[in-house]
Amino acid sequence: MTRGRPVSPRRGTYAGRQLMAADDAGGHVPVLVDAVVEALAPRDDALYVDGTFGAGGYSRALLAAAKCRVVAIDRDSDAVRRGLEMARSHRGRLAVIEGNFGDMERLLAPLAPAPVAGIALDLGVSSTQLDQAERGFSFRLDGPLDMRMSATGQSAEDLVASLAEGDLAQLIREFGEERFASRIARAIAAERLRQPIRRTLELAQIVRAAVPRAEPGLDPATRTFQALRIAVNDELGELDRGLGAAERLLMPGGRLAVVSFHSLEDRRVKDFLRQRSDAAAHVSRHLPVPAVATMPSFRLLHRRGVKPSPEEIARNPRARAARLRAAERTAAPPWPPSRGRQQRSAA
Repeated sequence: MTRGRPVSPRRGTYAGRQLMAADDAGGHVPVLVDAVVEALAPRDDALYVDGTFGAGGYSRALLAAAKCRVVAIDRDSDAVRRGLEMARSHRGRLAVIEGNFGDMERLLAPLAPAPVAGIALDLGVSSTQLDQAERGFSFRLDGPLDMRMSATGQSAEDLVASLAEGDLAQLIREFGEERFASRIARAIAAERLRQPIRRTLELAQIVRAAVPRAEPGLDPATRTFQALRIAVNDELGELDRGLGAAERLLMPGGRLAVVSFHSLEDRRVKDFLRQRSDAAAHVSRHLPVPAVATMPSFRLLHRRGVKPSPEEIARNPRARAARLRAAERTAAPPWPPSRGRQQRSAA
């Protein structure tokens, strides 16, 4: 097993070749792409799902690694348009669907696919979305306070305007893990009495002024923007649904690879895979034998999360917090629906 060591893109690997090309063309290279491909071990004629298509990096790497088929999913209509253009050059090997990866069972059903051999999930906001000021994800670029990955539902502006101060503080504390959440919520509530908060830089400045001590190397607005984005897009609920769907869709021997960028996501993925790879540790001798046996449905591929190398971080600072967790599906049936934690609604 790999013990969480950093993975470096070597010259002969997909990422190594693409990093050199990206330097010349200004292109996007997905985080930990070689580690993801290694974990999924793509093979000819098998079916893979890229649940978070984004700029298409993982899909492109899988298609280059084997003569396989890929179904890509993204809730962002801009990403889907890019994907449809890319699909035209892959002669029926790539299909792109607009939707949420948590709904992948329903989305895949009309395609009548073969058993799924691998699923890749790259969580959170994409570099493409961050770099577009009009999407409202960045606290460094001025744009409307939106943050929606799709064009539906409440925006970040709606939440900032409508949530009671106490609810806003709880949201920032829970989803942003921000210790100054109460101060920030108080400052937001005071400012919105004077005028609506509608722009990203307006909100970022309010947050920066409210935080008494900034962490070295971290913009004080980071955690608040993260919290709002997670709430707007129901990212943790989506992750829970996606992990359950992956367990049901993967064939025995199929692989799941999940790249996360903050502790809330990583903890959820780690807990899900560890629970399902070590079922005996969660059975109490004091409780009755369950009606449905819960044998391990996954085998971990790494003891710890795989991290990007210093070289990759130097090329792409956004990779710094990335962690890959991967597992292989066993022949055991999927676990019954969990009555575990439910994500708090932000509405």
